[in-house]
Amino acid sequence: MPTLETLLLFTAAAFAMNAMPGPSNLYVLSRSIAQGAGAGLVAAAGLASGALIHATMTAAGLAAIFAYSPTLYGLLKLAGGAYLVWLGIQYLRARGGDTPLAAAPKSLRRIYGESIAVELLNPKTALFFLAFLPQFADPAAGPVGPQLLLLGAIVAATAVPCDMAVALGAGAVARFIRRNPAVLRWQNRLSGSILIGLGAWVALARRSGS
Repeated sequence: MPTLETLLLFTAAAFAMNAMPGPSNLYVLSRSIAQGAGAGLVAAAGLASGALIHATMTAAGLAAIFAYSPTLYGLLKLAGGAYLVWLGIQYLRARGGDTPLAAAPKSLRRIYGESIAVELLNPKTALFFLAFLPQFADPAAGPVGPQLLLLGAIVAATAVPCDMAVALGAGAVARFIRRNPAVLRWQNRLSGSILIGLGAWVALARRSGS
């Protein structure tokens, strides 16, 4: 296993990167605005679960497919972007007058599953793990696979408090919106627009980024 100093350095770096505003924060924000902090927290858990799956794939060497197959990378990127756009369209098409939150709330189980899918359909996560994790693995310290799995788990774990902070903050916004009918009808439009914009970003982002 990597030394304690290496693990502490890696954890600090992972937390710093996860604390920066990014696609996962926007996704959790949209979920929290749509159905409150609870939904946002479940979305954060789903994203973390998806990240753990990516870490497992990296440890097994499967993430290399994404790095060396531009065609597969492009197809998966487009699929991930299309999925987010589809979710956003569902919000924009929601009906229910002045109570869009109560119109068709999603179960927490469904939100969790959709959040895992969102993370799995983001090839940049796999490429990030493939490029970043090996820098902190030491072949002289033992098998590389378990080291990569541990490092990937640290990345996923450090993302959770950052996404939870977004969910709790957005939940307060959602409660305010519920108490103000004048802005309530714009809630689904805002959530849908965030998801559609995020989907477009995922689909159109340059491959060189992470």
